[in-house]
Amino acid sequence: MKVEIYSDVVCPWCYIGHTRFARAVERYRAKGGEVEVEFRPFQLMPDAKSNGELTLTWAATRFGGAEQAAQMFGRVTEVAAEDGLVLDFDHSIQANTFDAHRLIQLAGEQGRGEEALQALFRAHFTDGLDVGSREVLAGLARELGVQADLDGEDGAAAVKEELAQARALGVSSVPLFLFEGQFAVSGAQPEDTLLAALEEVAERTGQSPAARAVKAATNGGDACDDEGHCAV
Repeated sequence: MKVEIYSDVVCPWCYIGHTRFARAVERYRAKGGEVEVEFRPFQLMPDAKSNGELTLTWAATRFGGAEQAAQMFGRVTEVAAEDGLVLDFDHSIQANTFDAHRLIQLAGEQGRGEEALQALFRAHFTDGLDVGSREVLAGLARELGVQADLDGEDGAAAVKEELAQARALGVSSVPLFLFEGQFAVSGAQPEDTLLAALEEVAERTGQSPAARAVKAATNGGDACDDEGHCAV
């Protein structure tokens, strides 16, 4: 089964959603299922500037003040902790993510896409690194053993094309999981729901390793939208 995941590396619900989905895939594969995962780029804020501004400062300006920003990020930080993830918004830096998506694209071509994605999530949410900085991205590429000339045009055309495709498909919030190009599950759904979605799509498409399918929710999960707002 092919699953395409649309996400952005500065989206906290994407970090949570990817983590939950990876666990669901492990359980699905343990039952005999086969899954091919492809990572698709999405930019929550394509016009964002990488100028070292703290995410909390940016969010306070955009979403009605420091209290509202703290509330928004406080909840997602608590949820992430339940999934074993550390989100440090006191040091998180707002960034334009186009070059980060280029790194994921290039890493994917070299068989390291998932590792690059996870490294970028940790860099932004835990380590307080500027994932819009080409110097930072070059350092991550070296750590991953990925060849990436981000000062040139490597990966740029492919990322631009996929971003345009996402818009054409009507993707407006992430994470979004697209199963077999036709069944969509939006938001950071619970692990059990994502496993149920895998089983249901497998049943519908004749790929089911399980005896029966469980109906999965297809919307309503926690997500960040294309205005940069994350559900609270």
